Amino acid sequence: MMRVEQALRNRKSCRAFLDRPVDAEIIRSIIAGAARAPSNGNLQPWQIYVLTGNALASLKQATRQHIDDQAPMPTPEYQVYPKPLKDVYDQRRQAIGEDLYRVLGIPREDKQKRRGQFAKNALMFNAPVGLFAYIDRSLSYGQWMDLGMYLQSVMLLCEEHGMATCAQGYWTFFHETVRQATGAPDMFMLACGLAIGFEDQSAPINEVHSARVAIDDFAVFVD
Repeated sequence: MMRVEQALRNRKSCRAFLDRPVDAEIIRSIIAGAARAPSNGNLQPWQIYVLTGNALASLKQATRQHIDDQAPMPTPEYQVYPKPLKDVYDQRRQAIGEDLYRVLGIPREDKQKRRGQFAKNALMFNAPVGLFAYIDRSLSYGQWMDLGMYLQSVMLLCEEHGMATCAQGYWTFFHETVRQATGAPDMFMLACGLAIGFEDQSAPINEVHSARVAIDDFAVFVD
C-alpha cells in the first residue's frame, strides 16, 4: 500500500487525463473516506457534488461554448487571489505558469495559444469525474480550513488508488453554470472544482511538478 509520504510527493496538478472511466464505487469510497479529515468542532462543513457522464459533458460543453464565443469571463463567486498580490506570492504564481508554457513550447508573446491552453480548464483537462466543493455561506475562516483539509484528503486517497487530480479555482468564474448542473442551493458557495481521473503520462504538461520553497523559508522552530 502507498505510504502517505509517497502520496504527498506524487500528488500534482494533472492537466491531461486519459479517456478512461473511473469506477463509481471507488469514487464513493474516496469521498466517504476523506470525511475523516480534521474539522473544528466536528462541523464537517464540506458539501460535495460529483458530476460524471452526460451531466459532466453538458457542463463542459456549456463552459467551453462561453470560451469559444470569446465572451468576457463572468464575475467569480469570490476572489481566489487578493488584489494586489504581494510580490513574493505573485512571483511563485508566475513561475509555475511559465514552467507550464515552457514545457508546451508556448512563448509569452503567443497569446492565442496561451488562451487555448487556459481554455482546457473548461474541459477539466478531459477528466471523467468532476467534483465540486461547496461550503455554507454562513460559515467562516475555520470552516474553509476544514474544507481544504477535506480536499487534500480526497487528493491523497486518489493517489492511493492510482488516480490523478487537479484542483481548479477556475470554476469560481462559472459558479452559476455549475450550480445549474449540480442543483446546489444558493446558501452554498462554490469553493472550487476538482478534476479526477487517470493521468495521461505521455502528455508533456504532466512532466511539470511545481517547486516548493525550502523549509527555512516558511518554518520557525523555537526550543
